[in-house]
Amino acid sequence: MSRPWPPTVLRQHHPRPSAPRPIVIIGTGGIVNDAHLPAYRKAGFAVAGVFDVDGAKARTIAARWGIERVCRSIEEAAAIPECVFDVAAPPVAQRAILAALPSGAPVLIQKPLGLDLTQATAIRAICRERRLIAAVNFQLRFAPMMEAVAAAAAEGLLGRLIDIEVHLSLLTPWELFPHLVPNPRVEIVSHSIHYLDTIRALAGEPRGVLARTYHYPGSALAQTRTSAILDYGPERRVTLSINHHHDFGGQFQDATFRIEGEHGAALTKLGLLLNYPRGEPDALWLAPRGGPWQAVPLDGAWFPDAFIGTMSNLQRFASGEDDVLRTSVEDAWHTMALVEACYQSNESPATPVPQS
Repeated sequence: MSRPWPPTVLRQHHPRPSAPRPIVIIGTGGIVNDAHLPAYRKAGFAVAGVFDVDGAKARTIAARWGIERVCRSIEEAAAIPECVFDVAAPPVAQRAILAALPSGAPVLIQKPLGLDLTQATAIRAICRERRLIAAVNFQLRFAPMMEAVAAAAAEGLLGRLIDIEVHLSLLTPWELFPHLVPNPRVEIVSHSIHYLDTIRALAGEPRGVLARTYHYPGSALAQTRTSAILDYGPERRVTLSINHHHDFGGQFQDATFRIEGEHGAALTKLGLLLNYPRGEPDALWLAPRGGPWQAVPLDGAWFPDAFIGTMSNLQRFASGEDDVLRTSVEDAWHTMALVEACYQSNESPATPVPQS
């Protein structure tokens, strides 16, 4: 009989606030209906109000989720006292919304932090000027499977990390995201940003990056496939191989995040991405060097549980229960800097092959 692995119980959830504040949601797009509101209901977090520039959309989602207050303006929403603001609006609207919130307010900002590093820097400046307690909703870090991986790494079960690989080969229904069509930058800043942020959380800052992001023939979007290598020195290999157009049936579709260390390894299945948006269950396996692999039962999934984690950390930090705001705007800026480096690398010429 193989010995159990891991030899300890691993944390899968960020602790919840002891006295949660009500939440005011600004923006009522699909992600709010699919993830934010299911997460808050599951956690027992009260929603004090919603606002959207499209009032009909706000009223519809309020009726669906039993939210009593639909604000008629950003000013009305900002005036609700003793709350936490959930800014679930597109990047182009983030600066104006943040400028309208009360000084010192706790606020969770939907990722990405702007569409490029210039916008991210401007948003960071607003947060500093208004002393906002601001976090960015980089939730993959908070998914039960990734919390468990981070706990395993922190407890030394994996040892020094030497190989990290994110591999996606699947079919994403991009028609669900028509707002991305006019964007000159799509795949990295809208999707692979999750992996870049989580890799930073696990491995720290890379020295640099080599990246290419590709258009798919016939697609309305600028890019939907990406290859990237993050430079962590001569011994640690970190790669992303992302293909959202594997339209050849489900048999060989794949969405995995693999982390190998000197002592142990972890493999996660990002089940949400397979047959999205219906998805499949997430999964996590861990193994010591030499094996065998053991499945780790998961208590929850990326959607919606990770969204409980980001809000919990923000609320606990605002009340003094947490010492670290894990996805603070200051930290998120560095994820945006890595995204920017990927796009700059994409524009740089490849090394020519010598010719005879």
